[in-house]
Amino acid sequence: MKALSLEGLGHSFGQRRVLDAVSFSVAEGRMCILLGRNGAGKTTLFSLVTGLYHARSGQIDVFGHSMRADPAAALAQMGVVFQQQTLDLDLTAAENLRYHGALHGLAAGICETRLREELERLEVLDRGDEPVRSLSSGQRRRVEIARALMHRPRILLLDEPTTGLDVPGRRAIEQHVRALCRKRGIAVLWATHFLEEVSADDDLVVLHKGRLRWAGGAGRVAADLAVASMADAFDVLTEAA
Repeated sequence: MKALSLEGLGHSFGQRRVLDAVSFSVAEGRMCILLGRNGAGKTTLFSLVTGLYHARSGQIDVFGHSMRADPAAALAQMGVVFQQQTLDLDLTAAENLRYHGALHGLAAGICETRLREELERLEVLDRGDEPVRSLSSGQRRRVEIARALMHRPRILLLDEPTTGLDVPGRRAIEQHVRALCRKRGIAVLWATHFLEEVSADDDLVVLHKGRLRWAGGAGRVAADLAVASMADAFDVLTEAA
């Protein structure tokens, strides 16, 4: 089943076209990497999918719910981690999750159970009663992912979630998200400009200057373009555009 479907998605800021007829889908239970250099349009795409902007053209469906016709039902399926941190630094990690749970109408008992489960799964339960301000960048990212999972979304969207983290921190976040996808069947759309975050088993979408350049299994891209590696394929797709 399609967790997310984009058809002919386009958007402009004034005269500047930032997305041009982008179409692809994310399958339920799959890890889909949205790969593009800085300025490719990844964050704008996320803003459209999550309802921060209204698309000038095209269609966005989330598990069959249209963002244009039924945005509340579509948004209820999503957990989102934006590129810029959105935690309240003066609240504790647990308080940030309680607030999120309340916004989604979770009963207090369910909220407490889930926040413990998610913080423990992301290995930050022992820091749950500390102000977010005191946590490292990697720990804050884990708290944001835990928060995004509180209402049991069916698709998780992460925009450049490892930017600013050291290599061990990046790998830890990636491993946690891949485990979620595998064990809980959550669909994942992960935006990045880091080639090393792409696995051959992933679905891959390459975006460049607002245009879809390639979509398919990541393990096939090099062979399809008759080059030696995924890095070479990425160079071909983005430098020739």
